[in-house]
Amino acid sequence: MSNASNIPALPELLAGCLRNHRRSQELLYRQFYGYAMSVCLRYAPTREGALEVLNDGFLKVFTRLDQYEPTQSFKGWLRRILINTAVDHYRQEVRHFYHEDVEQADQIAGTESIDAYSQLAHEELMRLIQQLSPAYRLVFNLYVIDGFTHDEIASQLGISVGASKSNLARARENLRQLLKQLNYDEYARANR
Repeated sequence: MSNASNIPALPELLAGCLRNHRRSQELLYRQFYGYAMSVCLRYAPTREGALEVLNDGFLKVFTRLDQYEPTQSFKGWLRRILINTAVDHYRQEVRHFYHEDVEQADQIAGTESIDAYSQLAHEELMRLIQQLSPAYRLVFNLYVIDGFTHDEIASQLGISVGASKSNLARARENLRQLLKQLNYDEYARANR
């Protein structure tokens, strides 16, 4: 099975994984590694942390594969497991972080509208998001990138809806500041 033409189709791989065939599990892992890592990198502060979330997520995939409904997109199901695993990792670390409430979010809500997100390369934006605190990064990813509502985020993280909104507002403000700094640094380099 050294080339791509010898890799079984997804239904065959999943059937092998259900029978706990290690080779099928390895091939499924390899086939979806890039996609899964891209999801995990959005949530973890480091590449090592993302790899930990990825591996824990795949362990859940292999142990819960009997819950997968073949009429659904496997990628979507995998993504959901990875996001939930990232949230679980966050919950384990949450005691180290402080959540702020909604009253403070009103003070942060940006008065200026920066549309710099669309001007950044994907990698640059991901690097900036990685610089957010874990609480802000998690809420930002769940709300902005993955489309969760504040009610869903609050329920998943065990926080108030107000705290979710506050964390999102602070994440956006921190990103604005990081963008300003990035633009200032680029301007300074260009004028040397």
